[in-house]
Amino acid sequence: GHVNNVHYYSFFDTVIAHYLMEIGGLQPLQDDVVGMAVETGCRFHRSLAFPDAVHAGLAVAHLGTTSVRYEIGIFRNAEDEACADGHFIHVFVMRATQRPTPIPNPIREALAALRRS
Repeated sequence: GHVNNVHYYSFFDTVIAHYLMEIGGLQPLQDDVVGMAVETGCRFHRSLAFPDAVHAGLAVAHLGTTSVRYEIGIFRNAEDEACADGHFIHVFVMRATQRPTPIPNPIREALAALRRS
């Protein structure tokens, strides 16, 4: 029933991708601009175990011209304290060149809505 640490990073990636696709309109298989992960980190506080329900909280700590730093909390069942928290940094790049490019406006607007005050 133990959830291995690599899965927490998958939870991070999943909540970010879901938000970018559903709210920001990202089409990762077709868009010319995509987010590339350049840094991730995770602090573990308590274990998840199967069959826990896993919930994720997502915030934006920094929104730059070409990059964004997300902060993510992973929660078990209906608990208020995170089992793990961490960060994930995307640099947006042109798919063809892999060179940084400004974050597209629809995605920028979606990310701005998550910015912490």
